Amino acid sequence: MAKTKIKFRNINKSFGNKEIIKDLSFDIEEGQFITILGSSGSGKTTTLKMVNRLIEPNSGQIEINDKEIKEYDLIELRRQIGYVVQQIGLFPHITIEKNIATVPELLGWEPEKIKERVTELMALIQLPYSEYAHRYPKQLSGGQQQRIGVARALAANPQIMLLDEPFGSVDAITRKELQSQIKAIHAELDSKTFLFVTHDINEAFLLGDRVMIMDKGRIEQYDTPQNIIKNPKGAFVNSLLDTVREEESLWSELI
Repeated sequence: MAKTKIKFRNINKSFGNKEIIKDLSFDIEEGQFITILGSSGSGKTTTLKMVNRLIEPNSGQIEINDKEIKEYDLIELRRQIGYVVQQIGLFPHITIEKNIATVPELLGWEPEKIKERVTELMALIQLPYSEYAHRYPKQLSGGQQQRIGVARALAANPQIMLLDEPFGSVDAITRKELQSQIKAIHAELDSKTFLFVTHDINEAFLLGDRVMIMDKGRIEQYDTPQNIIKNPKGAFVNSLLDTVREEESLWSELI
């Protein structure tokens, strides 16, 4: 039986008088790739940031490994969680090797262990150590920099990966390549749990084992891509699927 990795129970969050998250409850199993899909203001990024306590809920309970996250030391909690955002934030003045090694160095790993881990991760993201380790971020393309951001987030071997629209700033061809690669990385690291925020429905359905569709702070549907396509629930989910059907229709007319 699969182990529940993350639990949200009756979570509410407001900023001032604006309610962002409304009585949110869900479970995520260990090793799943969950995509969180929604338009701007749907609450998807707020939900993601509550996992590593960058944002605190007003009420409700969040658990990781059956332990309430407020019971963890904050540093201990965040060591279990990798975090990747759209603006990668690589340090421009240090090499790629040093960028990836940032967290292991902070944790006091032995230099030999750090080099071994960096080499392993650079092979995983298909940017070989021998060719790229001593370059600087400005010498890499946007897509390559984003892959380094993923490697850096994986460096301390976290149990959970949070990815907040990580491919939103790259061109369409590079984005497709990155989607294939992140899916392959998750498959190779099958014990790690990925939460991936996107507003792109094709990306969400391509990557997710399950897709969480959010609107106005609530979950409209949370299921496998196949089940959502076969049995969409509610007007919002249907409207999302309609946009895909319209795009397919347009391409059919043009070809």
